[in-house]
Amino acid sequence: MIRATRGMARVVPRVCASVAAPQIAAPATKFVALKQSIRPISTRSTVVQLLNNIGSKREVEQYLKYFTSVNQQQFAVIKVGGAIITQQLQELASCLASLYHVGLYPIVLHGTGPQINEILEQEGVEPDYIDGIRITDPKTMSVVRRCFLEQNLKLVEALESMGVKARPITGGVFQAEYLDKDKWQLVGKITRVDKTPIESSIKAGALPILTSLAETADGQILNVNADVAAGELSRVIEPLKIVYLNEKGGLHNGTTGEKISIINLDEEYEDLLKEPWVKYGTKLKIKEIKELLDFLPRSSSVAIISVESLQKELFTDSGAGTLIRRGYKLVTRDNLNQFASTDALRAALSRDKDIASNKVSVASYLRELETSPFKAYGDEPLEVLAIVRESPHGAYLDKLLASKNGWLNSVTDNVWTAIKKDHNKMWWTVPEEDENTSWHFDKADGSFAKNGQVLFWYGFEADEVSKLIASFVANAKAEAFTGVRSMHTGTGLGNGRKTGAPGVGRYFRPTIHSSLTPKTRHFTTNPNPPIEKGTNTKPAKVALIGARGYTGKALIDLIDNHPHLELSHISSRELDGKPLEGYKKAQMKYCNLQVEDIVRLEEKGAVDVWVMALPNGVCKPFVDAIEGVRNKSIMIDLSADYRFDTTGDWTYGLPELVDRQAIVNAKKISNPGCYATGSQLAIAPLLPYLGGQPTIFGVSGYSGAGTKPSPRNDIDNLRDNLIPYSLTDHIHEREVSSQLGTPVAFVPHVASWFQGISLTVSIPLAKPLTSRDIRNIYQDRYAGEKLVQVTGEAPEVRHISEKHHVSIGGFGVSSKEDRVVVVGNIDNLLKGAATQCLQNINLAMGYGEYDGIPL
Repeated sequence: MIRATRGMARVVPRVCASVAAPQIAAPATKFVALKQSIRPISTRSTVVQLLNNIGSKREVEQYLKYFTSVNQQQFAVIKVGGAIITQQLQELASCLASLYHVGLYPIVLHGTGPQINEILEQEGVEPDYIDGIRITDPKTMSVVRRCFLEQNLKLVEALESMGVKARPITGGVFQAEYLDKDKWQLVGKITRVDKTPIESSIKAGALPILTSLAETADGQILNVNADVAAGELSRVIEPLKIVYLNEKGGLHNGTTGEKISIINLDEEYEDLLKEPWVKYGTKLKIKEIKELLDFLPRSSSVAIISVESLQKELFTDSGAGTLIRRGYKLVTRDNLNQFASTDALRAALSRDKDIASNKVSVASYLRELETSPFKAYGDEPLEVLAIVRESPHGAYLDKLLASKNGWLNSVTDNVWTAIKKDHNKMWWTVPEEDENTSWHFDKADGSFAKNGQVLFWYGFEADEVSKLIASFVANAKAEAFTGVRSMHTGTGLGNGRKTGAPGVGRYFRPTIHSSLTPKTRHFTTNPNPPIEKGTNTKPAKVALIGARGYTGKALIDLIDNHPHLELSHISSRELDGKPLEGYKKAQMKYCNLQVEDIVRLEEKGAVDVWVMALPNGVCKPFVDAIEGVRNKSIMIDLSADYRFDTTGDWTYGLPELVDRQAIVNAKKISNPGCYATGSQLAIAPLLPYLGGQPTIFGVSGYSGAGTKPSPRNDIDNLRDNLIPYSLTDHIHEREVSSQLGTPVAFVPHVASWFQGISLTVSIPLAKPLTSRDIRNIYQDRYAGEKLVQVTGEAPEVRHISEKHHVSIGGFGVSSKEDRVVVVGNIDNLLKGAATQCLQNINLAMGYGEYDGIPL
């Protein structure tokens, strides 16, 4: 099935953005204003401000984050038709300039077909084609070459007039052999793509502007179709976007005449080819795109778009042209035995909040499904799972659970379409505070809210709606009304849960749908999303210096279960020569690495990652030794020695708050402190609302005092006791103040448990905020972060021990709404040290950020 409008389904994998009202498309005058405003003096901020005219600030910022999350040459390959250079040169140059001025480097490849035909006609030569391919004899080739050089220069000069550094690349990229010398003469079939000239151009800060001319091994120039060349180039570059600019602005349904907004090939390809209007060039184009995308990452997509709508296609949720991607095939099940993998089913169900928090077990829910009718919908890998069951009022959506990939790849929308095919009416419930309520409003005919829950429905008659609402109200009071889990985050109303305090106002809102209002995808406002999928799968060797301590042991366990990492050396002066217990990947012994040993290992390239798990003030000689040789290794320091670095050589490694791309590019990373990590995450979302100095009351288990005997890790001394220490100017107080850019007061204590930290943070507010307001701010800021959990209740330290995430909750607001108390808990040995270290290793090595971290 081909959708004529995208709605939410058009979005390719992107970072999360906030839940926002649908954006109405900008008028054409705003596009004109944008193009006219791109001048040599343009700055990034100016262009971003102009881009905001065609979409929301949220959209622009999040798409920029997404596009800059990969190597510069992997942003986009843009194929430009020759007619566009002739007819829309200034518009094209303006669009490319806007991308350049925000730090994006599309690889531009252009054709020149119309110009060639015009010259040949002037010379009385009739263009000749076989099977749609131009016969290129030597005379035609001389025209082809001249046209390519002229058009390439025109585009480069137009870009440079707008302050864009551009580099003409008219050869040296494509190597080819004759396609069929007897049939087409000087026409090539690309056999090799050399991306070196492209990378060199981008490295020099210039947009690469390519022709599709190719050369044989002995230097003969051959003509290659520009669409074909763009495809071959994309196979080598593997860009996020492959853009074909044409005058029509997309593919159109040959029967209805409507522009096709999106095509999900995995689901729609076979049916699409059966359409009567899909023939000749259209069929060939769709087949070629499918063949291209089949071997590219699932994050890659093809956009067919007009020049004037390029920014709207790239920077808005609604898009403008035709988006083609692989998508996902959907499956339905009405019996548990039909699921191909029980593990995949359990993993999908584990996204449910109640299951994740152990309020309900997966096994008990599966047993419930065995004894009652249901129908499950989802994609093959179960990135999205929906379960529809029966009730006295008809079908209800019991669960709708989506992973981040499922949400961002719009599988949820495809699943919803499948559900609506089978059910002409249905109801479900969602908490009012759910970040995706606007998505549910978009899907419903009407809604009714009470006690913090929203009832949605579609397809019901008026009298049925009245009965449905009455049942909803009655069951809400009885704490037994069954509802749907929230998508993406897994939060939501569960079976038998209390729906909220009485006295909350209610409303009845029939949803009014308008074809004039474009549907958009709604996201959360995390400006720095995780990098869950890495670009590297090569194994790496880690040397751990200071392996005796608790953190070292925790990191060894994580590396032991990592898919790509292995230990090469474990250095401890006290344990030198003793066997390493519990490490399964290899039999190893502790060693006592000296500076000269480190120099030797670094010279040989024997270590990919050096981890310093040493006391403060100790690791500098080791760092200097590595720095003196500096092969390609990465250094991570777990001490405080480089957390206050002002040289710019060291990157502060707190992925949830520091630009992840900075960590990806870093060679020297300072791992944050445990107290500092929890404190920053507990305060950061409220920085724009601070009304004074936050005060942090911190209590740590005695493992935070290290293995060296002291009163603070003496169990007898800690029994029935709480020990305050370093009451002012604690190093973590300075660290938090430095990183957040605002002074904080920190009062640390040590208690009688082993591991885990409880942080109670009092934060003055500059403006009145409710507890719900604040919780929403935190949920939005940390949406998608698998190592930060935001809860309504104040978390308890016993629940964080041996867990890899930070738990933040409480959100107690004073009666004057001028102060909030936030509680944050963190395991000092894991997310406070070893787990965070592994996050930084993963990012710096190009692995998935959460690889090897039990979630």
